[in-house]
Amino acid sequence: MESVSDWIAASKARWEGARSVCPACALRERAGKMEVAGRLPSQESVGALLGGLVAFVTPVCATGDGTGVVATAFSEVPVSGLAQDLYSAVCAAGLGDAEARAAVEGFFAAVPDIRRKLGEDIRAGYEGDPAARSELEVVLSYPGYGAIATHRVAHALLALGVPLLPRMMSERAHSSTGIDIHPGATIGPGFFIDHGTGVVIGETCTIGRRVKLYQGVTLGALSFAKDEHGHLVKGVKRHPDVEDNVVIYAGATILGGETVIGHDSVIGGNVWLVHSVPPMSKVLNAQPEPRIRVPGVPDETIFAEGGGI
Repeated sequence: MESVSDWIAASKARWEGARSVCPACALRERAGKMEVAGRLPSQESVGALLGGLVAFVTPVCATGDGTGVVATAFSEVPVSGLAQDLYSAVCAAGLGDAEARAAVEGFFAAVPDIRRKLGEDIRAGYEGDPAARSELEVVLSYPGYGAIATHRVAHALLALGVPLLPRMMSERAHSSTGIDIHPGATIGPGFFIDHGTGVVIGETCTIGRRVKLYQGVTLGALSFAKDEHGHLVKGVKRHPDVEDNVVIYAGATILGGETVIGHDSVIGGNVWLVHSVPPMSKVLNAQPEPRIRVPGVPDETIFAEGGGI
């Protein structure tokens, strides 16, 4: 009987051939199909690139006078090395040389606007949480900031036509923070996610200025349209819009592409909404009636109306 090493050596070519359906080796998206054409970006390289980009776009107040954002959490990021890494990743994701150069130029042109929005996001985190002792604490320790900063980077790249990378970046933030924001979502400045775990924001969601979400909030799709062949229709509006100055409390679920939450509204915890509400609304579930166990009182008396322990 042949040894394990001989068996592996003899089978290697067959296994190698089964790994690929194309002699090339990178991913392109063309009309919903995968086409292989170069080297794929790795999760590790995308993670390192994302860390550099977030550091670069995080606003820093040089004066430290308290009038702006003070965020000294990140060391100086060499722009030339960052640009080279971004260019390489964009090429690996499937863009040609000219397209990749245009994407890199476009990203750095967008940085001032990204920094301005992140400055307002950090301020919203500090002012919106009594437990926050400084803006720097928000930057360094709040998962909401990491998810929002990642989203602003990924959203800018998606708008520039970069494939694959924005979604890889958003999923890295998802895995590390528990906050799932699709890079296609449009989010205004002054956005704050408190606690954050379990938040889901869909691709076609639009969020206005100074919106605050708590943990477990879902801004999702009510249903998925299909074509005559039964395939899901891509690119249609299917997630809700949230206007300015809205607060959505923990566990609320808001669904549907035609659903609009009017400005200055408050959505209570665990509310389920599939239709629009007008501006300045307060949407609450009916208050439940707690049952309190009293020592010496038989359970059958307490739960006589059908309750249970």
